[in-house]
Amino acid sequence: MEEKQNLEAFYKKLKKQLEDNTDFPSQYLYKFIIPSQEDKKEALYRVFEQTQAEITTKESSSGKYISFSVRLWVKNAEEVIHFYQEAGKVEGIVSL
Repeated sequence: MEEKQNLEAFYKKLKKQLEDNTDFPSQYLYKFIIPSQEDKKEALYRVFEQTQAEITTKESSSGKYISFSVRLWVKNAEEVIHFYQEAGKVEGIVSL
């Protein structure tokens, strides 16, 4: 329960920061790190499959992780947060 409250507070703060500092619509850069497992990669690609996102990936030197950079035009702060929340469902993901 506490984790959910912390997450809600985080997204509320992020929304305010985005609204104060970003002119929408705008291009937004998401950065994620996930374990280098095919099912995790596919799950993250699925989050953005219905968009015009430009996705680049890079495998870590150890091969255990993959970094994702996702550039996407977004309409508003709510849309930015929506994609963070959807990506957050991928097990083991780290949002940067």
